[in-house]
Amino acid sequence: MIPFSILDLAPIAQGSSATQAFRNSVALAQEAERLGFRRFWLAEHHGMEGIASAATAVVIGHVAGATKTIRVGAGGVMLPNHSPLVIAEQFGTLESMYPGRIDLGLGRAPGTDQRTARALRRDLNANAEQFPQDVQELQHYFAPAQPGQAIKAVPGEGTQVPIWLLGSSLFSAQLAAHLGLPFAFASHFAPEHMAQAIAVYRERFQPSQQLDKPYAMLTVNVFAADTDAEARRLFTSMQVQFVHLIRGVPGRVQPPIDDIETYWRPEEKEWVSRALARSFVGTAATIEAPLREFISNYQPDELMISGHFFDPEARLNSVRIAAEVRGRLG
Repeated sequence: MIPFSILDLAPIAQGSSATQAFRNSVALAQEAERLGFRRFWLAEHHGMEGIASAATAVVIGHVAGATKTIRVGAGGVMLPNHSPLVIAEQFGTLESMYPGRIDLGLGRAPGTDQRTARALRRDLNANAEQFPQDVQELQHYFAPAQPGQAIKAVPGEGTQVPIWLLGSSLFSAQLAAHLGLPFAFASHFAPEHMAQAIAVYRERFQPSQQLDKPYAMLTVNVFAADTDAEARRLFTSMQVQFVHLIRGVPGRVQPPIDDIETYWRPEEKEWVSRALARSFVGTAATIEAPLREFISNYQPDELMISGHFFDPEARLNSVRIAAEVRGRLG
């Protein structure tokens, strides 16, 4: 049975709050754990009214403390925003608190707009170009300390926190292959280069101390419900959110709408439809065959599901249906 996992952004719905978003994330992680999902990841975003997971390591600790067995991690930390030593200390601390349950996925995008990125990084170009070296520096801090080593991550050294590389293009696929790291592709919002990136990763993979053969995880959107009509309606919250990104007015997750065709312009529909092409929307019976075909075609080692829901109860129901479908896929 292919492992299923969850990517969460701690979404803040219209009329709600970050406090409630964190409660919803905990409830979702606990349900995912009960259903046998492998891991629960949170993503770093900044300055976005609809996403509460900016302080990613803090939220990971909150979720890990409320669960018992599911792996909890970052999907991911945008490493150019941070000093590798600080991230090593943060995730070394998490691994020390919750041994064997912490993952660290790394990305090189800012996770925000350019103004906020400058407030985070100060020097955008230098830090982004340093990403491969920063990844290797982070690996060094997680390894057992060497005699005479001047700089150590405490906690961190010797914890061997599993590092993943995340991406939506070929760059991270190539780097993950070169460093022998597991790779997760963001096909849930940038599917265009998915097939090529996975192929490049598998073809060029070099075994490492962490991993002896390639391990690829693909992320897709799943909006499942008891009827196809309700699933399509729930999906409109995410479609509207992407329309708002195009219009430059991002905000909190909006309630579903009855007719998305009356909301977006043709050019917006075309762009959003391309971005969200890897979305599976419908009842268990409706999404089973497309998911089976997707898995057969691309052979992911693991599938991560995501989706911006306005109603947390609807998302819990969607995850339960996804677990039902996973059981049928074998």
